[in-house]
Amino acid sequence: MDRNRYFQPAVCIMANHKGGTIYTGVTSDLPKRAWQHREGVISGFTQKLRCKRLVWFELHSTMEHAIAQEKQIKGGSRAKKIALIEAANAEWRDLFFELIG
Repeated sequence: MDRNRYFQPAVCIMANHKGGTIYTGVTSDLPKRAWQHREGVISGFTQKLRCKRLVWFELHSTMEHAIAQEKQIKGGSRAKKIALIEAANAEWRDLFFELIG
């Protein structure tokens, strides 16, 4: 995978399994960041709780828009985050391969 292929601000939600622990983050290179989480090379919350599954993402035109959306999602309830995931990905399948395909 070409890890430097583009700059595209994005918000993503990673999970360890359907209905499990979720993590919301922002990045300028979603394929690279999702790969890092999958491989466990980023120390911290996602590595410890094995949040390796990319279950939701949204691309943005600017990093400012992505950060604002990330803050809005993080400020919401767990139920709202689950509803966001399930509206687009009811099975919580890993979208990583669709992203890089």
